[in-house]
Amino acid sequence: MAVSIEEALDRLDRNISPLASEIIPIELSPGRVAAASYVATFNLPRFDNSAMDGYAVMVGDQGKEVRSDKVIYAGDDTYDTLQEGEAIRIMTGAPVPKNCEAIVPIEEVRIDGALVELPEAIRSGAHVRIAGEDIKKGECYIEEGERITGYHTALFASQGVTHISVRRKVRVAVFGTGDELRPHYEHIEAHQLYNSNAPMFLARAEELGCNSSYIGGGSDTIQSLKSCISGALNADLIITSGGVSVGDKDFTKEAFTQLGMVTLFSGVSIKPGKPTTVGKIGNTMIVNLPGNPLAAMVNFEIFVKSIIQKLSGTSARYPGIVESRMGIDFSIKPGRYTVLLGSYDGRTFTPLPSQSPGMVSPLQEADGMIIVHPDVSLLQKGKRVSVLPIKWRLEAKKNMGIFTK
Repeated sequence: MAVSIEEALDRLDRNISPLASEIIPIELSPGRVAAASYVATFNLPRFDNSAMDGYAVMVGDQGKEVRSDKVIYAGDDTYDTLQEGEAIRIMTGAPVPKNCEAIVPIEEVRIDGALVELPEAIRSGAHVRIAGEDIKKGECYIEEGERITGYHTALFASQGVTHISVRRKVRVAVFGTGDELRPHYEHIEAHQLYNSNAPMFLARAEELGCNSSYIGGGSDTIQSLKSCISGALNADLIITSGGVSVGDKDFTKEAFTQLGMVTLFSGVSIKPGKPTTVGKIGNTMIVNLPGNPLAAMVNFEIFVKSIIQKLSGTSARYPGIVESRMGIDFSIKPGRYTVLLGSYDGRTFTPLPSQSPGMVSPLQEADGMIIVHPDVSLLQKGKRVSVLPIKWRLEAKKNMGIFTK
């Protein structure tokens, strides 16, 4: 019996654990998921310092002419103490002297030899960066489950961290089924088709940060399929397409079952892609997607992406949404959760005019999709919709609600 989309996602969440961790240099960490939380071992900045080139002064000397015969440079190890009636020349990043109450930018003073005339009004704390105002010692600056970006490396480097613990990359194995399907790099006969799904799965998995490999295509016999599956069980995730319906030669599910697959769900109340099946053999997740390219793509984005997110250990494992408005009136057949691919221009979402399950061209046209509630038969122009992005990444740490009602 087909399960709901929410139930399918809930079963994935309950049955998948994050992968093991590994230690890598911070320069190689962007795109990976932190496997541990990181706490600051010292303040940032480490000491009070100047945010400007100027003069370290006391507020009580505002409007006065004071003497200045010292300079503090960035990197100086100084223990100078500022005296009343004195201004110490200071450079950006240099440690401020004791008793310093503000920094006056150099363009705001008048210099006459060793004397400096200060402005009439000086604000206490002006242009002084306080130790720990950016990051305090003991503060968690990266949490386990965060996806690392190039800018996170600045945080690690600022704390003297050279290597970090991250979840290892998800290993994805892909193979197609069907005697009529041939790899896109081979010559085909008039009665054959190129397998467009397998390279799509491989490329999309790589885009999502996985290591993917192609295990070839199994012919429509159980023995051939079992051989392909057995050779791929060292992967974390096996993706197949086709052979999951009810045709005379649809043996894919049977081949997996004979190898001990525990089925998490077989069939989802979704259009397109109802025959999608997900299970496990040991610790290897198995996803059988429909053979029709558009149906396969839709269910990849909803279910396979969720599996990859959970395996990768990210805390933001739920689909992220962008709230938009319908750009046109659009009628649909009610009764099942329906996925509509479309274009999102930053203001409105417009469904693609042609998007049959077996089509390929909509895959590159769509940059988002909506999942419409079974009760809806008409989406009126201007109606609020929840857009799930495809061509850009957007995930959430909590369930945002992905259905358009």
